[in-house]
Formats: sequence, C-alpha cells, structure tokens
Amino acid sequence: MPTRARPDTPQALHLPRLAQGTPGEWVRLPGGNVQVVTLSGTLTGPVTPGWLVCLTGEAVVDLPLRNFVRLRPGEGYHVTPEQPWTAFGTRDGTTLLLSAAESA
Repeated sequence: MPTRARPDTPQALHLPRLAQGTPGEWVRLPGGNVQVVTLSGTLTGPVTPGWLVCLTGEAVVDLPLRNFVRLRPGEGYHVTPEQPWTAFGTRDGTTLLLSAAESA
C-alpha cells in the first residue's frame, strides 16, 4: 500500500521579528495590504486609510491640531489621508502594523 505524502507544516510569521530586521522601514507582507515597522526615531505615516495597530512596545501617534493617541500592545487607531500623522516609540522595540484599506 503506497504511503500518503504529508503536507508541509504551515509556518507562521513573527511580525515584530520581521520588522526588526530593518528598523524605521516599512516591511510589506506579500498578498495583502499589511505592513509592519519597528520604530526608530520619528516616522511619518503614509497617506493611506487603514488601521494602525501596536504589536509591541508603546507608541505616540501625533495628529494635527495638537492631538495625539497613545497606542499600547493590542490597541489600534484608524488613520485617514485627511489626517496626516507621525509616530514615535516610547519603549524600545516598538512595532506597528498598518492594515491599509482596500482601494475602491
């Protein structure tokens, strides 16, 4: 009786580790509108709508009109092109994920 070939075990991506490879630069995941970045200094956000989610550390997202949002792990904020933003980490190794909205 022939043996059945076992499928390869799926591998998960460790997103913070992936982003830590190039601090300060967005790393785009294949097959979607998701990108991750480990903050290194101040980062100017892309002009795109979507969800900005803190994966590790803690970040301050500066918004217009002297507003800001503090993101801790697991917290997110919806960004829009009409509201430019910058972000900086308040803890070492702060990693953010941006899930861009699908274009119409």
